[in-house]
Amino acid sequence: MKFFRLDLLTLLISLFILSGCKKQGTVNLGVNSDNIIEGKLIDTSSVFISTVREDDAPGSGLTRTPLSYFKDPVFGITESNVAMDLNLPVSSAYALPAGTITIDSAVLVLPYTSGFYGDSITTRYKANVYQLDERMLSSASYPASKKWKHKSVLLGSQSFFSRTNDSVKVVEPIRDKKDSLQKFAPQLRIPINPQFIRDNLFDAPASQLASNLIFKNAVNGLYVTLDKGQTGPGGTFMLGMDSASVKVYFKIKTTSAGLDKIDTTYIIMPSNVRSAEISHDYSGTVIATELASTQKTRGNFYVQGLLGLRSKIQFPYLKDIITKVGSDIIVNRAELVITTQSGTTIPYEPLKSLMFYKLDLAKQRVNIQDNLSSDPRSNSSFGGFYNPEKKEYHFLVTAYVQDLMRGKVVDYGAYLGAANNVGADYFGDVTPNAQLDGRTAAIGFDSSSPSPYRIKLNIIYTKISK
Repeated sequence: MKFFRLDLLTLLISLFILSGCKKQGTVNLGVNSDNIIEGKLIDTSSVFISTVREDDAPGSGLTRTPLSYFKDPVFGITESNVAMDLNLPVSSAYALPAGTITIDSAVLVLPYTSGFYGDSITTRYKANVYQLDERMLSSASYPASKKWKHKSVLLGSQSFFSRTNDSVKVVEPIRDKKDSLQKFAPQLRIPINPQFIRDNLFDAPASQLASNLIFKNAVNGLYVTLDKGQTGPGGTFMLGMDSASVKVYFKIKTTSAGLDKIDTTYIIMPSNVRSAEISHDYSGTVIATELASTQKTRGNFYVQGLLGLRSKIQFPYLKDIITKVGSDIIVNRAELVITTQSGTTIPYEPLKSLMFYKLDLAKQRVNIQDNLSSDPRSNSSFGGFYNPEKKEYHFLVTAYVQDLMRGKVVDYGAYLGAANNVGADYFGDVTPNAQLDGRTAAIGFDSSSPSPYRIKLNIIYTKISK
């Protein structure tokens, strides 16, 4: 009976506490002026949203390096080229094999990694390789906006279709044994002019091979780009450049006791430093109009990966809720709802996730309160994931909205950007990232033609009796 009476007492206390609350209401803070608070109109509850360019970020040292030429009907042309150094087969001085060397072939091997975005059906791609005309330093960090100098002589090219999940079979030589057919992980293989290898390695002066540093100073490296004349809209490949290399197949002829012996072998010239060179051309697209606009809010807004676009978001009139409703309210839930534009999700799917972050006093990116582990109000259901059935993104921003309403924080700017979804904890990382492609076209607000799918901030609050 003790336990029964305790449960009953708890229930009565709970009912007594809840009776102190007058009632609950919902503030639909979209950008429409007809937002209702407990039956009363709010005409200042606007959400301002506009498209701006994304910040620059490192193009070097990436786990996934983009190689891209993509002509998107909405977002224009995205291009990402790859600069990479080239090293001797050994870390110290390279001694040429004894005998007469005949090069069979040389191949630039670029392993694929996850993340292809674009047209994998109709586009026939063509990759071109040139020699860099400037040195890559292993100690340097290069921005993705850097334009790399390269020579005009074509060293190699390869036409191909997007088959980023298909393994490849290659006949590999085995020293003193018969050649063997071997299977390798998915990769792009681009034939390189053997004369380039002969000039810079086998026929190079001994001084050039005395150390890897001297060799790199002389050769610089390679520059890989997708041909702009390719058929189809194109796309973006992600390369695992950690294992990129030039593989040189050659024969060695030696003579012993009057007998000639010919053996087939290969060497690997690895690449240790690489950088993406990313650019976007929005000429003639709706994006160019959006970027040129000075309006605080727009009918549509855009987010793009590969350091393309982000959108600035503001809630300028949250404090008016306190004025109209009173300070005796508690925000139970605040949810930001974003709907994609009709017709923009096929054939290219929207970004799988967006990030929502703010700027601090120093204009540095930081997580908002709801996504900050050190804030006790943070939650594991912060959101940002794309729902393909509803064609929506949802963010829970309760703590952030409540602090803005009560003036506890200053709004130095907040943004929606492409989330770095490489790894499990990507929502904690709000830095611009060059390793993710994709784009999202979403509905903002146009006062002359309001859409029922406009961006919304839905607030559920409780009014406490005094």
